[in-house]
Amino acid sequence: MTESADRHDRFPGLRRRGFLAAAGGAAGFGALALAGCSGPEATGSAAGKGDGTPRRGGRVRAAFAGGGASETLDPHLGNLFADAARSKALFDKLADYGADLAAVPRLAEAWEPNAGLDRWNVTLRQAQFHDGKPVTAADVLYSYRRIADPDKAYRARASLEPIDLRASRATGERTVEFVLKRPTAEFPNVMAAFGTYIVQDGATGFDRAPIGSGPFQFVSFAPGRSTVLRRHDAHWDGAPHLDELEFVVANEESARINALLGGQVEYAHELNPATGRAHEKSGGITIVRLRNSAMQAFAMKTDRPPFDDPRVREAFFLLADREELVKGALSGAGETGNDLFGKGYEYYADELPQREQDIDRARHLLRKAGAEKLRVTLDTSAVAAGFTEAAGIFRDQAARAGVTVDVRMGSKDSYWKDILDSGTLCCYRSGAMPIESHISQRLLTDSTTNATKWQDKNFDALYRQAQSTRDRTARAALYTRMQRRLHAEGGFLVWGFGDWILGTASSLRGVAREAPANTLDWARFDKVWLA
Repeated sequence: MTESADRHDRFPGLRRRGFLAAAGGAAGFGALALAGCSGPEATGSAAGKGDGTPRRGGRVRAAFAGGGASETLDPHLGNLFADAARSKALFDKLADYGADLAAVPRLAEAWEPNAGLDRWNVTLRQAQFHDGKPVTAADVLYSYRRIADPDKAYRARASLEPIDLRASRATGERTVEFVLKRPTAEFPNVMAAFGTYIVQDGATGFDRAPIGSGPFQFVSFAPGRSTVLRRHDAHWDGAPHLDELEFVVANEESARINALLGGQVEYAHELNPATGRAHEKSGGITIVRLRNSAMQAFAMKTDRPPFDDPRVREAFFLLADREELVKGALSGAGETGNDLFGKGYEYYADELPQREQDIDRARHLLRKAGAEKLRVTLDTSAVAAGFTEAAGIFRDQAARAGVTVDVRMGSKDSYWKDILDSGTLCCYRSGAMPIESHISQRLLTDSTTNATKWQDKNFDALYRQAQSTRDRTARAALYTRMQRRLHAEGGFLVWGFGDWILGTASSLRGVAREAPANTLDWARFDKVWLA
């Protein structure tokens, strides 16, 4: 190890896991055929704006919440933000998400579907692994088949479900024909899904000396403590500016900000709004706010009373004072929502009118539904920032219309599992993913994480029609129709979108400022430098 033991003592073991709130899903790309684009040019990143000329050299130390002794560098097993950042440094995907959650190319140089949208031909760019071997179609197929292994718990397995991997084949050393189980117009986002990293054909062990094709290569790994990487000079997208990158584990937010203030790290991930406000204008460090990174909502179960009545759902939409919720629950670190996922993302229906609080209209709807003195239980937990605060604020807002909301605290360990099937109303959060993925994973009749139990055959049919529609404009119109339905009578009361807050040393430059968490330019250390 290149770092001393006292370094580890400053970053204590796991106390709070920073689990990712979202996984990539199966879609969201605007143009069906693409060729000759490189990742940075396609993302429109804000990285480096006004930061001067990049300078080569030095080591950056980045503090993340970790996973203790169970941490792994296997890019297909990761669940933590730290896992995602390490995997991004060591490995590459075929595609990744831009700031608007549309797919942009990485190892895939070009992709094009057949007329039926159920076969996609993908051409790989010329890239090489850290040991000098080229990235080939065999590596891609091995990686996807490994992820899809039904006997393993790889996170991206569900994202690859649309692919018939038995029928898919290499048509050349750098070309793959993906055969799909059904038409999938947004297939590029399958390639961009969280955890779909490409590893070498036959690779199994990753914690001793992992070999990837990413911008950094392995030096050392101490689970729950530190990971040290060095620049990969032959990376296809150009060598990083840094000589070395070190990930250090600091599970408590206070430990991360104190390490940053003390000069022990140059990058502190996942700070809370109060910390951001306290240091925003201090001048000692830089606070970076990644907008629209986390949807904040209340989820109403539409398959059971009282929310099986659309009038009650509309009434609850009108009970919420969204500005008050953002100010109180998020400490103002966010934007108001409009009962739709994906504000600022590709296909978002921003033409729909902003819903405002209307207590009189809410009372009227509840009377029509025979629910004038309604009493409901709102499940919440300290599992996510702002949840308990949002529950209390909404309880008081609902009381103005004569609705009694009983707040019930749930376990942090089992909350996400518990709310999928039980209860009628709960606090809910989601990280960044394409709008299509949100629909496919959470709003179709057979969706496995359908927290609102929204089930509508006509809605399902619109989704299938969108996936079978080659023209992007026509496809966008179908997504708008689906969102109009959700805005009028869906089960998600989306009251806000929280900022993701980072802290950096004043010497660290090139950090993207327009990259929601989980996107390509988030935690992208190959493009930063030390001034």
